[in-house]
Amino acid sequence: MVTLTKAEERIMQILWKIEKGFINDILEHFPEPIPPYNSVSTIVRVLVKKEIVGFKAYGKTYEYFPQISKEDYRNGQLNRLTKNYFGNSLKQVVNFFSENKNLDLKEVEEVMRMLEEIKNKKKE
Repeated sequence: MVTLTKAEERIMQILWKIEKGFINDILEHFPEPIPPYNSVSTIVRVLVKKEIVGFKAYGKTYEYFPQISKEDYRNGQLNRLTKNYFGNSLKQVVNFFSENKNLDLKEVEEVMRMLEEIKNKKKE
């Protein structure tokens, strides 16, 4: 799984949202200050080279679209982080969040319910 730079991720977030578009379509979804056309075009070409983005040519104009879903990318990155930083241990991930994040009681209870559901499914 390829890890994207911050700039690449920003463009991918837009492409996942709009599903396909030309460079100008991507630029329309950037907050101010909007980056230069050539900068976005260069990053999109890098994403094409990494085979994360595909394109359809209309003469000299290109319409771009994601070749990987947001869910697949998210899952790959989460698996990478869990493996590289938490010894592939869900227990260590949960411990990290419990010690380093301000979780409110409602969130903790919701997570506990989710884990209980997973536990019950595993028993079946």
